[in-house]
Parts: sequence; C-alpha cells; structure tokens
Amino acid sequence: MTTKNSGAGLAAASKAWVITHVAFEDLGSFANILTEAGFAIEYVNAATDELEVIKPESDDLLIVLGGPISVNDSAEYPFIETEVEILSRRLTADKPTLGICLGAQLMARALGANVYPGQQKEIGWLPIKLSDAGSRSALRHFVGDGVCVLHWHGETFDLPEDAVPLAASELYPNQAFSYGNALALQFHPEVTAQGLEQWFVGHTGEIHQTDGISVNQLREDSARFADTLQARAYLFLMEWLQEVAASPAE
Repeated sequence: MTTKNSGAGLAAASKAWVITHVAFEDLGSFANILTEAGFAIEYVNAATDELEVIKPESDDLLIVLGGPISVNDSAEYPFIETEVEILSRRLTADKPTLGICLGAQLMARALGANVYPGQQKEIGWLPIKLSDAGSRSALRHFVGDGVCVLHWHGETFDLPEDAVPLAASELYPNQAFSYGNALALQFHPEVTAQGLEQWFVGHTGEIHQTDGISVNQLREDSARFADTLQARAYLFLMEWLQEVAASPAE
C-alpha cells in the first residue's frame, strides 16, 4: 500500500511522457491538446524501450495508455512489473499521472488493488454515470444527452484504498478514480473516428470473437459519437491539466 505525499503541480513548461503498449493505441486527440498546452511529448514503448528514462519523482506529466495485455501477464511481459514500480513510486510522490484502460489497471495494481476479469467484456460506445465527486470534476464533460465514451476492456479492478471513485458504467462499477494528482480512467476519452480504424484492424481477432459487436457497428457508432467525445475531451483535459498545475508544490 502506497501513501501519497503532499502534491506537486506541473511546471509552467513540462514534458509529457507517454507509455504505449501497441502503436495504434496512441494519444489520439490528446496529442494536439497537450501540444497546445505547452507540453513536449515523448513516447516510450513499454515492450521495446527503456522505461528507466522515466523518472518517477519528476514533475513532468506521465500518461500510461491502453493495450491488449493484462496487468496479470507479467510472467510473459516482465516490463509490466517495471511499470507498476514506476507508478508506485510516482503515486507515492503524488506526481501528475493519467492512466487510461490498461494504464488505469496498472495504477490500481500499483496502489495495492486487485485486477481481474470482469463478468463480460465491455466493448463499444456507452455512457458513464458519475459519482458526486465525479460530477464536481473535469469528468463532468463526459456526460450529457448524446454523449458516450468508448469502452474496450475485459478486466476490472477493486477501488484502491484512499482513492476517490468518480465514475461507473452498467457493467463495470469502477470506471474512474482519483488519487491526489493522479487520475485513472477505465474508458477511452482520447480516441478519434479516424484513429479507431486502426483499432478495428489491430483488434480484429477480439472483435470477431466477442458476441454482440462487429466492425461495422463499431464504425457506425464511432461516426455518431466520436466527434462529440473529441470536443468534450478537449474541455476535460484542459481543465484537468489546469487543476494539476494549480496544486501546491511540495
């Protein structure tokens, strides 16, 4: 169990370190938002690059993105343990951190929580429901009439001790939590309709092996919801970055 220290906000000009697991699950719409906000983006592939270039106690922003592997697959993918160690130290130091899907699950594990398969996969465009705390957070931009977010996961996690629950869906009660200057999102706020075309190729096996979904349906729903999500993602990320930047330094 980690215990966070007092917060340290982002510097006026910062680097954003971004851990990826597969090339097509990238920053999506977040890339332009971060650039506009003044961040220099540095991608690090967990499987092929040296994760040690990321300094856990740095005031830089760290974003850990999704991927088709499990937090529990460290016997096959040893870099998972390195990611968990980086996140554990980072969360203890209360440094600005954002985890998406697998990234959120890695954060939960780093905080001592269990990660395990859900009762069924949740893939597609669905709404989320916010807790009271979530409704007061930047996540409020992801709810409203005609607003859905993209889900693409088959695993879930217990809420870590001292974490604040922010969002849930019908199938998965833990869709988002905050922990000091860190935010974990089980869903994908970063995707774009164009970028998802690569997902439909890269995840073709999973799509065709999962009942109730198809490439055509996912593409149709993406055309319906992705532009709204992208607009809401801008409002969300800019607000969250400002909140973290305003956090008191150690």
